Amino acid sequence: MATAAQAPATPTTTDPVQNWLARRAATNRASATPTPTPQSLIPESRTRANRANAKLSTGPRTEPGKQRSSLNALRHGLTAQTAVLPTEDPEAHQRHIQQFLDEYKPATATETQLVHEIANTAWRLNRIPFLEAELLSQSPSPQTLIPQLATLGLHGSRLSRQFQKALEQLRDIQEERRRLERRQLTEAAELFIRHQRKGLPWEPADHGFVFSKEQIERHARKLMLQNPAFYGFPPAPIANCAGGRAD
Repeated sequence: MATAAQAPATPTTTDPVQNWLARRAATNRASATPTPTPQSLIPESRTRANRANAKLSTGPRTEPGKQRSSLNALRHGLTAQTAVLPTEDPEAHQRHIQQFLDEYKPATATETQLVHEIANTAWRLNRIPFLEAELLSQSPSPQTLIPQLATLGLHGSRLSRQFQKALEQLRDIQEERRRLERRQLTEAAELFIRHQRKGLPWEPADHGFVFSKEQIERHARKLMLQNPAFYGFPPAPIANCAGGRAD
């Protein structure tokens, strides 16, 4: 049987130009016909494969599959770096953050960072009950949701541990800072007492202290009341060493 690769038939005309044009046209038609390959000889197999791939790319069809797909999207909200989802109120999130800032009163950048971490973790934890309610509303049979609810429970446990760890770190850092501040305040008060006894002016900033003079004077009176044998009895009132006047 003749194929496209076979030589073209001999032209019947005797005109050389017409013969050349006929041979050229026949050659072009032959070269435009693709050479059969093993793949093109099994189009049915490729068709079946394409149909199978198309079925795989249409997303979940069953109700449990749709629920798992929905949970996948929700799970990103529990682990994403951004705490606020597009469906949540940014202003409500800011009020939530401010409540924690007011409660823990961070004094350094590290403390502020930990307070934000605690607040954002709490925000995610508070979201889990709503996710559970959403799942339960989507399925008439709660038994089919056991894997999804278990996954939410695992996220809740992880977030709770994260919350507790950040809270413990914050408390340790704040306690160390306050201990250092108490020691420095006592040092400043003792210097204040010595200058006050000698009648010398004294400014906290001159000795590198960041406390106000009122803070130091109150602490000095407290030290003298607690240990009068060591510090002596406080005058009433303690003289202001900077200006030489009593409060």
